[in-house]
Amino acid sequence: MKIGLYFGTFNPIHIGHLTIANHLVENSELDQVWFVVTPQSPFKKKSSLLDDHQRLEMVYLATKDYNKLRPSDIEFGLKQPNYTIDTLTYLIEKFPQHEFSLIMGEDNLKSFHKWKNYEQILANHDILVYPRLSDGKVETQFNEHPKIFNISAPIMELSSTFIRNEIKSGRNIRPMLPDKVWHYIDEMNFYK
Repeated sequence: MKIGLYFGTFNPIHIGHLTIANHLVENSELDQVWFVVTPQSPFKKKSSLLDDHQRLEMVYLATKDYNKLRPSDIEFGLKQPNYTIDTLTYLIEKFPQHEFSLIMGEDNLKSFHKWKNYEQILANHDILVYPRLSDGKVETQFNEHPKIFNISAPIMELSSTFIRNEIKSGRNIRPMLPDKVWHYIDEMNFYK
């Protein structure tokens, strides 16, 4: 099976994440997209995150009605902070029957040359890049790269940070979240 790996803290998962993932799985050779919930990104502070299992629960709630989208806690048992290359190495050992591709926004591709062992990732995995409005330029080495594919997908300029700030300010963000995720956040009093 061809699996697209969508890494993130998903703090919280929102309709932008779902729209991109569903678009990719319906308009590419991917059989499934796995939302890999990252306990600790090397680029984010742990203190701002909800508990790992609460974020996984939100991804589960958001994806349970989509048979090609799956939550993944694969990084929960790996050394932190989580580096993509280490997760990929583990996944290849655990699921040798699958072919793994990375899904990332164009903003992440601009800093991809700073990732641990990015050359090894590129040598062994396709990268599916969805458009984002962001400053800066993609490194020349990534233009026309045979393993990097720019995907025509809806531009979703919605961020988890924006959603958290709106909740903290007492504003209604319900349309920005899958319904079950909104109910869970509301019930648990998250981000207030």
